[in-house]
Amino acid sequence: MYYVYILKLENGQFYIGYTADLQERVKEHKRGRVDTTKRLRPNEIIFYAAFKHKKKALGFERYLKTYSGFAFRNKRLI
Repeated sequence: MYYVYILKLENGQFYIGYTADLQERVKEHKRGRVDTTKRLRPNEIIFYAAFKHKKKALGFERYLKTYSGFAFRNKRLI
């Protein structure tokens, strides 16, 4: 399985990511081992979705990082 997830950071911002091992990836974020979130550690997982195919997961992650995806995230996911 492949996962797309949204984390809420300490400052209230959101981080969108993709992984094949959700539990381990969240642990890495919380331990400060991920460069993009090591200064603002995540407080909680807001949303995650599981996909059978890597291509679908990467496509959804890419969508969430667009202007349309930002609006969708704010209206439907958080």
